[in-house]
Amino acid sequence: MKEKAVMPLVISMAIPMTISMLVNSLYNIIDSFYVAKISEQAMTALSLVYPAQNLLTAVTVGFAIGVNAVIAYYLGAGLKKLADTAATLGLIFNILHGFLIGTICIVGMPAFLGRFSSDSEIIHLGTQYANIVFLFGIPIGAGISYEKTFQAIGRMKVSMVSMLVGCVVNIILDPVMIYGIGPVPEMGVAGAAYATVIGQVISAVLLFVFHMKLNKEFEHDFTYMKPDVGIIREIYAIGLPAIIAQALMSIMVYAMNLILKFDPSAQTAYGLFYKIQQFVFFASFGMNNTIIPVVSYNYGKGDKTRVRSGIKYGMLYTLGLMLLGIIGLQLFASQICHVFSLSADTEIFATYAIRIITLGYLFAGANIAYQGIFQALDHGIASLVLSLIRLLVIPLPTAYLLTLTSSAGKIVWAAIPFGELVGTVAAIVIMGRIKREIKLKD
Repeated sequence: MKEKAVMPLVISMAIPMTISMLVNSLYNIIDSFYVAKISEQAMTALSLVYPAQNLLTAVTVGFAIGVNAVIAYYLGAGLKKLADTAATLGLIFNILHGFLIGTICIVGMPAFLGRFSSDSEIIHLGTQYANIVFLFGIPIGAGISYEKTFQAIGRMKVSMVSMLVGCVVNIILDPVMIYGIGPVPEMGVAGAAYATVIGQVISAVLLFVFHMKLNKEFEHDFTYMKPDVGIIREIYAIGLPAIIAQALMSIMVYAMNLILKFDPSAQTAYGLFYKIQQFVFFASFGMNNTIIPVVSYNYGKGDKTRVRSGIKYGMLYTLGLMLLGIIGLQLFASQICHVFSLSADTEIFATYAIRIITLGYLFAGANIAYQGIFQALDHGIASLVLSLIRLLVIPLPTAYLLTLTSSAGKIVWAAIPFGELVGTVAAIVIMGRIKREIKLKD
């Protein structure tokens, strides 16, 4: 982090981080693949629960991003004891976040699902799935905290290994627990939930063991559990905008499901597309999570040359990943949709969504990179503003207007790339202001 040339540093950190994030996105895709074979109602139920799952992820990951940036900054500034305190308090607070969000989602899920559907079977299946996955909010919050702690010191391979193990367990258990194989009874949607949380808990346990055994950079002492208002405030100053920015994705999915209520097949198609899209986006999120510690560490150290290099290579690699996503999804849109045993109408909607929304992926990649850069440079509010523009302010009103046309099912998807385009323009303007403020001109 301190001396290695920035380009190979970013690559060496990004590869395991990207693999880790791609693996993370597989949880929901794998569940969808197997659940779609039960019934389209089951598939719709999981699609409708997903925004709430994403909210839990948003809060725990967003807060952990703040912890990541603060730890990296303190280490870069040579303030090791403050970094130790930040890591410990970050873990405690994220466990609380997992518990609180999980509890709220369990209690509110029936009413939440009732907003989108009056089908009692969909509400039943969605509630059944949610009651299981949100019961494990605590280990999810803890696992994400340990993951970000490793990322803050550049040890991305540990996160990758832990996530891979959890995902492999999920892949093995899904068909066993959903359909019932051997002595395991058929559990349907509940089986998908159990397979998911077992994989996530195993990842969290591995991360805990690795943290205790391998994280020699941090001291493990109860003295670091004493609340430090200054450190907590710094973490939330970066983490809260990141939480809100990530939660906006849940709000966007929630609002889009309401907008697409004109046809349940469109809702199912959007839910499926969103999970497929996350496979591409999570690769970019992996690069985003690489940019933050590299830029934040060198920003704390006062090395502006390395800060500029981190920004440059992070942006280039993110755009490269999104370009690969565009090519893959455009070429195989129909084949991907066909894998999920969808009805004819749902498959048509999903194919349209893929072909139209992916046209804005380069703008989306630039926006994701800029959000990480803003967070690393201690401008969390700028990251939040960008998220608001690209996820809510522009695409949602546009989508609603497009549903009023006679070709709503075909063109409503264009609202999303349009939002990314406007977001990129705004991000370039904001970045120019930040560079002038911190004297980071090229």
